[in-house]
Amino acid sequence: MSDKQNSLEQLNFNDREAVEAESVVRPKHRELVGVAAKVISFVAILMSLFHLYTALFGIFDSIMQRSMHLGFALVLVFAIYKPSKKLSKNAPIPWYDWILMVLSIACYSYFVVNSQEIASRMSYIEKLTTFEIALGIVGGLLLIEATRRVVGNALVIIIVAFLVYGLWGHLVPGALGHREFPLMWFIDHLFYTTTGVFSTPLGVSATFIFLFILFGKFLEVSGAGQFFINLSVAGMGKYRGGPAKTAILASSILGTISGSAVANTVTTGAFTIPLMRKTGYKKHFAAAIESVASTGGQIVPPIMGASAFIIAAYLGIPYMDVAIAAIVPALLYYISLFIQVDLRARRNGLEGLKKDQLPKFWEVFKKGFLFFIPLVLIIYLLAIGSSPMKAGLYAIVATIVIAAISAVHRIGLKKIINALDLGAKAALETAIACAAAGLIIGVIGLTGIGLKFSSIIIDISGGVLLLALIFTMITSIILGMGLPTVAAYIVQVPLTIPALIEMGVSPMAAHLFVFYFATLSAITPPVALAAFAAAGISGSEPMKTGLTAMRLGLAAYIVPFMFVYGENLLLIGGPLETLLSVVTAIIGIIGIAIAAEGWMLRHSFWYERLVLFAGSVCMVIPDLFTDAIGVVVLVLVYIFQKKFRQDLLVRQEAS
Repeated sequence: MSDKQNSLEQLNFNDREAVEAESVVRPKHRELVGVAAKVISFVAILMSLFHLYTALFGIFDSIMQRSMHLGFALVLVFAIYKPSKKLSKNAPIPWYDWILMVLSIACYSYFVVNSQEIASRMSYIEKLTTFEIALGIVGGLLLIEATRRVVGNALVIIIVAFLVYGLWGHLVPGALGHREFPLMWFIDHLFYTTTGVFSTPLGVSATFIFLFILFGKFLEVSGAGQFFINLSVAGMGKYRGGPAKTAILASSILGTISGSAVANTVTTGAFTIPLMRKTGYKKHFAAAIESVASTGGQIVPPIMGASAFIIAAYLGIPYMDVAIAAIVPALLYYISLFIQVDLRARRNGLEGLKKDQLPKFWEVFKKGFLFFIPLVLIIYLLAIGSSPMKAGLYAIVATIVIAAISAVHRIGLKKIINALDLGAKAALETAIACAAAGLIIGVIGLTGIGLKFSSIIIDISGGVLLLALIFTMITSIILGMGLPTVAAYIVQVPLTIPALIEMGVSPMAAHLFVFYFATLSAITPPVALAAFAAAGISGSEPMKTGLTAMRLGLAAYIVPFMFVYGENLLLIGGPLETLLSVVTAIIGIIGIAIAAEGWMLRHSFWYERLVLFAGSVCMVIPDLFTDAIGVVVLVLVYIFQKKFRQDLLVRQEAS
């Protein structure tokens, strides 16, 4: 074996280490063996084949497509997820979970078989039978239990609170009360229309999102994921702080596909965190870098973790419009992180990896450059107006073809079947979260609490947009701490976003504002799941890692306010105005990163950092006067530090 091959082998992280790292954040899973494992894998493969079939030949009517999707998901959840973390992961599937699986099949098969009749009936007028009401109650209980296992108690508590409000909210005095609804109306609205469980979020999960998750798994089994990591190391590893910059690049690429900050953290982090530790980064800082880089992947176009499909569906616009609007905010996010990493490496004197530890960039590129084709294909198809389902389908086919003809990354029937299996299982969290959020959306629509809540936000803020944005930010982060990003965003669509729009925020900016802060919950203590997952890999203190991640992601907490007040950052507006806004925003974000890290040309004193931060904030405010103030402040701080540094060198030479 050649030296180049040996060096490349060093870049491939150990599969066992990756699995062990992922188990830190997946304690609810069973490890199925024997006949049960084969049966459940067969169900998962059927689920993937169903979605590929509908992508190829067209989807079924809404209730059939969505109930089939949810039925598959429930069966897999009760097979794979333990009812309690305390139970042994090696224990076989208990009898009661087999019963829950049978009930799931029986319940949601009814919606599949009778979907056309359900869709054509006159809701609220044609009465449901006792059996249909019972079916809705059983379906709801199954969904709530699956939500508890997959998502956690936080979403269950929210769901129960909304259901209680929907059933007995007429007893609440004042503005928050609503008219009384019969149980039949309640079940009808939640399960026999497309305004409850089978609403838009589940529809998007059952079509676009599933295919992109499946696409990600095909990339994974084909070796494309490892290729992107190797390419990142080969390209960035030689530079100052190279391993950290590798983590940023690799995680941003893989994160946009995976859609999960935690999953991305444990996948790439199993390789990048030990590499950063070997080159001198402290363990909590290395873990924080990986968690921030992985979290940012969800806001990186073109795929944005597939969550942007839901945004596009709610806005009623082409998906590419959302992806284009997200370009500059994502750029600002990673510029800030990149600058802080570079400054920390400069401060600590950290160098890149040695040449003998790295393969040559072009050798790595030549072995896997074809894997760029599926990503380019997705962008092209979406740009010309193809449906996201077709884009996802053709990207999967392209990945299979490329891997089949590759001399290095061969993919056979066994790996294809494995990808189908893994793809369905990876989609469970999104499917359950979207369906569960439908219960909340249904209650909000039935009771009208959404409009009332928006009015409350406006009243509390006194009509001041900044205060309304701060309240919305806090709500998004809190919801995101207990829910997946998708669910945290969906819950707020009928609650807080209407208030922002009523106060003059454009629909695009309002939706992205909520989505971004729901995403940032993954690195925001006290429940920073991505940071805690990275801490488990590095062996660092979780809370310290979370606080460091929050500092590294400081710019991300400012960017959403920037594009609300200056829509040019969403590439909306004239070209000259947009260019000026982008340039000044980049300079301002760099200044914020310098202030956060406390290093420019030398260590920055506290008052310098404060001045730097204030001047940088002036730069990000969309106004020529504040831009001028910001430029003057940044230049003065630079001159001061340069002179101070020169004087220090003179004194050192004199002594």
